[in-house]
Amino acid sequence: MIAEIIAVGTEITLGSIVNTNAVYLSKRLSEMGFEVCYHTSVDDDKDRLSKVFASSLERSDIIIITGGLGPTDDDLTKETVAKVLGLEMVSDSSMEEQIKNIFTYSNRQMSSNNLKQAAKPFGTDFIPNSKGTAPGIFIKVSNKRIVLLPGPPREMIPMFEDHVRDMIKGDLYITIRSVNTIGVGESTLEDILRRMDLSLPGFSVNTYASLGTVEIKIVGKGINKDVLERDSSILIERIKRKLGDSIYGFDNISIENAVLEMLEKNNLVLATAESVTGGEIARRITRIPGASKFFKLGIVAYSEAAKIEELNVSKEILEKFGVVSPETAKEMARGLLLRGDVDIAVSTTGYAGPSSGENKPVGLVYICVMDKSREEVLERIFTGERTAIQERAASLALAQLYKFLNNSLT
Repeated sequence: MIAEIIAVGTEITLGSIVNTNAVYLSKRLSEMGFEVCYHTSVDDDKDRLSKVFASSLERSDIIIITGGLGPTDDDLTKETVAKVLGLEMVSDSSMEEQIKNIFTYSNRQMSSNNLKQAAKPFGTDFIPNSKGTAPGIFIKVSNKRIVLLPGPPREMIPMFEDHVRDMIKGDLYITIRSVNTIGVGESTLEDILRRMDLSLPGFSVNTYASLGTVEIKIVGKGINKDVLERDSSILIERIKRKLGDSIYGFDNISIENAVLEMLEKNNLVLATAESVTGGEIARRITRIPGASKFFKLGIVAYSEAAKIEELNVSKEILEKFGVVSPETAKEMARGLLLRGDVDIAVSTTGYAGPSSGENKPVGLVYICVMDKSREEVLERIFTGERTAIQERAASLALAQLYKFLNNSLT
């Protein structure tokens, strides 16, 4: 089936924001077995949107439109779609009450134009929005499925996951499983998988790299749910037997979640000392609910003075080996462990660019993972611009921490 994604918003066509919704939806629709053939961005103009939507009806089976569902005058997606389809707009009293309750609950004054969001084309269904006031719309016209979703990703993504997937999949059952790996490059992993017996009817196996980790995505499509679940389990078992310790989790768990689960399971307390990564490791861990039980503190020791004052790194080490060195990385981690209430420490030091020092290259990073009895230091040279180096270094540090924990606790 042919799928099409239409993004509505002048802010997109002007380049003020990046259309990340199209990336997300394309990936999810492809995983579900739909062929995504068209991406269109159109400004907040009802005539241009009418032409784009009319064209999509002629060529696509699944049409997802994001944006233009809010309360303002330039939010015209529902009205434009209704006009092209010849449907009357009607207001829903139950949805009006829901919108009023959202404002009451959050102690905000509601302007009357917000009730515009309670209108929908006649004969269509609302899609609940747990993160905002604008509900989505689901329209089924003969063999076409049309979905209208809000533009903000924080609203659109949970709406798609919780509701839209089941609305558009039709009679097919779809299983999506993930095997999450570290320590094996994507090209190497692809070669390993290619040599394995992973061919089962209705299944595809693909890899997706993400800064230090690789996800193996297993997608199955068919009319028998039990057979799909059985065969997906068979494929996962074959991959588990082959990859062993390279697997850190399943079903798209992040590396930081996997680290936190291992810390919790073994009742260990973590601390981080970051220089080159600027607090990115701590940020990723602390955005997980409940992290405070097993994450003690994160120190961003960016200057030499901070490394000395906050982490007890000696001046002699800095003078002899340099700020960016395995010795400094070890001293930073050791400074955390000396606090006594920390079981395991991670430190990073390096040059993110655009310049470096000590006659060392931009992108050089040292990562140290240390506990009371063992230490490991990893050296890497990353390429790319400053932010990319910092993010990749943080991902590698988390991956290294997971491997350290896995090896020391098994």
